[in-house]
Formats: sequence, structure tokens, C-alpha cells
Amino acid sequence: MSVHAPEMPIDVNDETGVWTTDALPMLYVPRHFFVNNHMGIEEEIGAEKYADILYKAGYKSAHYWCEKEAAEHGMSGADVFEHYMKRLSQRGWGFFITEELDLEKGTAKVRLENSAFVYQYGKVNRKVDYMFTGWFAGAMDQIAESLGYEVRTKAIQTQCAAEEGCDVGYFEVTPL
Repeated sequence: MSVHAPEMPIDVNDETGVWTTDALPMLYVPRHFFVNNHMGIEEEIGAEKYADILYKAGYKSAHYWCEKEAAEHGMSGADVFEHYMKRLSQRGWGFFITEELDLEKGTAKVRLENSAFVYQYGKVNRKVDYMFTGWFAGAMDQIAESLGYEVRTKAIQTQCAAEEGCDVGYFEVTPL
């Protein structure tokens, strides 16, 4: 197995210790810590309720992230979506590959390989990557808004590598 250094800029403020990448503050935590917290909340309130909470929070966060990153890098349109997929991949969530993207129609299909959640959960025969769904709709809606498109979207996970017979995850974004 080969390895390489992070491909994104990471700056640490000498006075505050705050990490930043591009224009946004970041946290660096062990994957097991994050996923074990995720699993603990899921056990207490149920996966369905937790998925609803994460969808709304993820949507809002992705919308904000895309707005800030587009401004920081002078990007627009599909370049913002691809930058988002790249940064998600670079931060260790898994590899996000855009297979289809139509911003004006509000549609996308994203493949997820090597999910951090699937590594921790294993083959549990259910979708465990639900944290990501709101991210795709939030990104799509922010980018569409910035281009003057009126479309608003929703996202769902259609397949997960934690399910029997599946090696990758898939997400689809469609208009509301």
C-alpha cells in the first residue's frame, strides 16, 4: 500500500491552534472517534431520526462551504461541485466520484468508494452513509442559486457498500 501527504493546504494558527484549509476552520479527529460517536447517537435515537437530523445539518453546511470556497477560489458552476467532491475525498471520508451532473436540471449521481463509515460498520446489510446525503443537495442548491437557477433538490443514497453484494455506494440528487 502506498501513501502520500495530504493534497490540500493545512495551516495552523500559532496563537490559537486553529487549523484551516482554504478559507475555513477545520478539525482533525481520529476516524474511530467520529464514527463511534455517530454510532452511539444512532443507538440512542435510531438511524432514521439521526439521518433526518444529519440531512438538515449537512445540507446547511455544504451550502455554506460551497459559497465560501467558490468565493475563495473564484470558481463557479460544476467546478465548485467537483472541488467539493475532491475536498471530501482528500479529507478521508472516502472517494467521491461524480458520474453525472446537470446543475440546471438539478440532477447528479455520485459514487462513493472506500467509505469511512463502511470501514467501521462492515457489512451490516443497510445503508450507513446517510450522513452524506444532505451534503449533495446543499452543494447542488448553492451552486444552482449562484447561477440563477430556480431548481431545488433532494438527495438519497441508493446503494451502500455495507449492503450485501455491493462494493460501492451511490447517491442521486433530483429536483424536489
